[in-house]
Amino acid sequence: MSLELNLATILIFFARCTDVSLATMRMLLLVKGQRFKASAIGFVEISLYLMSLKYVLDAGLNSPLSFIAYALGFSTGNFLGSLLEEKLLKGHTIVEIILNDTEESRHLAERLRDKGFGTTIVEGEGKDGPRLILKVICDRNDRQKVMQIGSQAGGFVFMVDIRSIWGGYFNKKK
Repeated sequence: MSLELNLATILIFFARCTDVSLATMRMLLLVKGQRFKASAIGFVEISLYLMSLKYVLDAGLNSPLSFIAYALGFSTGNFLGSLLEEKLLKGHTIVEIILNDTEESRHLAERLRDKGFGTTIVEGEGKDGPRLILKVICDRNDRQKVMQIGSQAGGFVFMVDIRSIWGGYFNKKK
């Protein structure tokens, strides 16, 4: 195997890792309404994609290693993109915790508030009776903490990313 083929294979892998990671970031930025940043990332993303594709096509069917590097770069890029998304993108998430309407559930809302998470209680009706729906809007970085507190209380917990917010009460974490 020639040195040129080895370098091309490495380049294909890293280009795909990068362009797929950027694609993840671009899509998330578009969802959050950040069009300019998304389009700038899209330019770099497609440039890397075309470069890696050129190397794969130039190697032709004679180099299965190029195809493997291309596919492995794609899958690794998806993994890296999701890690980047967790670390880099700021924003808010709404975590909803649905619990039986008990005194303990109401105390959970107070515990969340004591930890600095604004919590709104909505009363609802489930199949087996009254429910409390705790709505907690928090920083994306805090969503796992809130979800853990809710699941430990035996609640049905889910979260939704929020595109933008206005007003409200946000306390500093204690």
